[in-house]
Amino acid sequence: MKKSEKTELTRKKILMAAITEFGTNGYDSSKLNNLCNDNGISKGLIYHNFNNKDDIYLNCVDYSIHSFIDFMKAQKVGSDLQKYMSLRFNFFEENPLICRIFFEAILQPPKHLICDINEIKKDLDKMNKEIYMSALNKLNLRDGVTQEEAIEYYSIMQEMFNGYFSSSAYSNAAFSTVVNEHEVKLSKIFDFMLYGIAKEVTNKWYL
Repeated sequence: MKKSEKTELTRKKILMAAITEFGTNGYDSSKLNNLCNDNGISKGLIYHNFNNKDDIYLNCVDYSIHSFIDFMKAQKVGSDLQKYMSLRFNFFEENPLICRIFFEAILQPPKHLICDINEIKKDLDKMNKEIYMSALNKLNLRDGVTQEEAIEYYSIMQEMFNGYFSSSAYSNAAFSTVVNEHEVKLSKIFDFMLYGIAKEVTNKWYL
């Protein structure tokens, strides 16, 4: 076996062990000692392949986010947001460790790693935006609303929506509750953004 192949196998072993640790305990409660003691991995081997706890965590975030992206792209969702949400639910239910890492990184990330995580999740943001645009293309937008504006407000709403789950409203909630409520409300948000909340508009207050 080539040295590069052996190094890659070692990194993967450490990464899989780290996914179990971070996916079970979250960033704050995870410890490198647990990685060593539970998996027979020496600290020297860990530090030979990764810089520190943050480096390992960011690699776990990257793995989790891109595992989800790869899964969704293989399903060919197109413009079907209902299918997207159903597949999304199934993926995270079947991959609870990835689920924990994914949503912690998106909703309640370690503050000092936010910039790094934002860089990692650019591919996720791009995929979600493309799915939303596909759904928009199936609609006749009302007069005075351009597709560019609809996309702009989608981006604003996404930031505000995810930020809500980082706020004090959920600071003491169990993490499983945060994830469940996020997914339920996300379906509603998509529906509101595409189809509105008013049954019939007779007087536009902003005109």
